[in-house]
This record gives sequence, structure tokens and C-alpha cells, in this order.
Amino acid sequence: MNDAIVIVGGGHAAAQLCSALAEAGQGARVHLVMEEGTLPYQRPPLSKSYLKDAAETLQLHRDAQWFATHGITLHQGDAAVAIDRAARQVTLASGQVLPYGQLVLATGTRARTLPGLPAPLQNVWTLRSMADAGGLRERLLERTGTLTVLGGGFIGLEVAATARKLGWEVQVFEAAPRLLSRSASPELSAAILQHQLALGTQVQLGAAVGQFELDGERLQALQAGGERHAVDLLLLGVGAVPETALAHAAGLEVGNGILVDAGMKTSDPNILAIGDCTAFEYEGRRVRLESVQNANDQAKVAAATLLGQGAAYRPVPWFWSEQGGLRLQMVGLWRDGLEPVRRPGANPASFSLFHYDGDALVAVESANAPMDHMFSRKLLEQGKYPTRAQAADPACALKSLA
Repeated sequence: MNDAIVIVGGGHAAAQLCSALAEAGQGARVHLVMEEGTLPYQRPPLSKSYLKDAAETLQLHRDAQWFATHGITLHQGDAAVAIDRAARQVTLASGQVLPYGQLVLATGTRARTLPGLPAPLQNVWTLRSMADAGGLRERLLERTGTLTVLGGGFIGLEVAATARKLGWEVQVFEAAPRLLSRSASPELSAAILQHQLALGTQVQLGAAVGQFELDGERLQALQAGGERHAVDLLLLGVGAVPETALAHAAGLEVGNGILVDAGMKTSDPNILAIGDCTAFEYEGRRVRLESVQNANDQAKVAAATLLGQGAAYRPVPWFWSEQGGLRLQMVGLWRDGLEPVRRPGANPASFSLFHYDGDALVAVESANAPMDHMFSRKLLEQGKYPTRAQAADPACALKSLA
């Protein structure tokens, strides 16, 4: 029986799974299939430090020698195009066929696009990969001008802050009535808005985007908020779509992501899925998370499942974002209906928001308050809930409660 483990993907989840399997002495069983021609690399810097410095290089998870030392077979620049579940084999774009005993899909996401906006266009960018970041960096560093950002999510706001530091004029159009409306509380959204405005970013909320005017292969202007806006350089930051096409074509159950159980198994017990492409049960609902923490932790659970050790994913999700001088750290998942309690920090730009459902602490959002974040994570992991009075009192050391 074939005991090969084929991993499809080149992001954080795939890299962490390779590390976990290599640590268990199973590297020689692993084939890593990557659409991109480079080794897995750190993606968070692509919207921040990588854009600002032409000399900054990719931060690889592991170099080629590490993969060779652990016997992992690499298939770079050769995307998986089909899965034959009955024969247990994966076909690559090159025509090579890889038999597997177990298959892991770590296919990630792709940038969401807008209907009516053709691609590619010379002055319109998305930001998901090294190639995207390299092209955008070249344009941001060669001159200054006006950057238009569609979408007030993490990627759009991080790039907006980076571009402002480089001297660009920046205008952000968000269709929702507030920034980060799906992932942050209204109180945190308001603070982020004030920070972006202080950086000099122009922000228009409730701005539905309409007609696009093209001039050859360039976007000349667009309608936003009922007005015409000329476009110099535009970033599409309107979210990401899970890469489920390969799984769907193979007959696996998919929704907003590839459906997995607590052991990261899909509807086919011989196929697992991990990372941004997965949808899993969390607090009685199906969720999909796009974070390094989720990718890394799911990979560790998948390694245990592959090795027959048994494991279940029980996450305490956490995220972070840097926007200029604002460092955001969040633990737990905020949702409507929670009661916020504000904990002051050392200065007006430093604070935390503790969100309660009854007496239970559900989520904590911290701005320039790393110690609050660190101990909030410990508290949520342990199921310990400070009272509202304790959370609101900066003199109450969270460390003493953990």
C-alpha cells in the first residue's frame, strides 16, 4: 500500500505540516506540490515591511537544504490540477501523476475581484503572493502619486498605512458603514478610522463602487459613493475566496471552504485540508479563518491525524495587524451582541476591549497593548474570565488572574 503523503499548497499551513512530519521522522514520505516556483515564505510582511524596502527579500520558512536533509520531495511551479480519489493519485500541470496514501489540501485563498472590472490591468493590483507584492512594491517605490484602495479590511488598511509612509496620497473606499465590519467591534473600527485619518489617509465609508472607465489596459476612473474618481494606482482589497475548485471537482464537501472535522479530515477520510481554505466547527457554527495561527495549529493537528495519534482542533483564534504605528492584536472571535469593556493603556493610543457574553469573556481586542493580549490569550485558553471591573481596571494585573 502506498504510504506517500502528498501536500498541495505552498503557504504557512503546508510549511508547518512539513515541519511537523519531518520532526516525526516522516519527511521521506512527503511530496510538497506548489503552484509558485519558490519555497514557502512568510506572507504577513508582504503588505508591510516588504513593500517599503526594495532590498528586503522573502523570508523563507525553510531553505532548500532543509527540505533535502529531511527527504521531502519538492514539486515547485507545478500546480495540482486533478484528484482521482478512487485511484488515490494527484495529477500535476506537467502531467506527472503522484500516488498517495494520504492527501492534504492546503490550497489557501485567492483575491476576490469585482464584476465589471477586467483583469489584468496595468494599474490595478491585488495582494496575495510574492509576485503581487513585488510588482506593487516596484510601483510604490518608483514614484509617488495617489493610491486608491477598495476595501477597508486588514490588507487594504495595512497597504494604505504603508503607502502613506512612502509619501503617497491614499484614498480608501469601503462599502460597509464602518471599517473591518466583519472582524472587529464598532469600538475598535472607530479607533482604526481615527488612526488612518491621522496618518493622512482619506476614508469614505458606505461608498458603493459602480462604473469603471477604462483606457486601453489601464483603469482611468471609477464611481464610488455616487461620484467619479480618477485612478492613478488601485489596490483591490475586497476580501479573499477559498481555493476549493480542486476539492469540489473531486467531489469533496465544500461550502465557504473545504469542510473538515476536528481532526482536519474532509468528507473523504484519506484526504485532509488545513489553513485558510478550510471551514470548521467553532462554537456551534462553521467558520473559516485567515490567520497564521489557524494555519499553524491546524497543520499540527493534521500531522497527528496522519500519524494515527488522534487529535482535535479546539482553537482559541488570534490575529494581528500593523497599520503604521498601530499594532492590533485580537483573540477570540468578536460577534454582534457582545458587551464591550474598555481597559485603558499607558496612553490614549493604547487600550484593550474585553467583550462579554453574560459573565463569559468571548474576545479581546488590543491596540498597542501587547501584554494585555498575551495574558488575555492565556485567560481564554484556560477558560478563566476576569470580572468586568477587573478588566476595566489597568491597576489589576491580568497576569495575576491567569
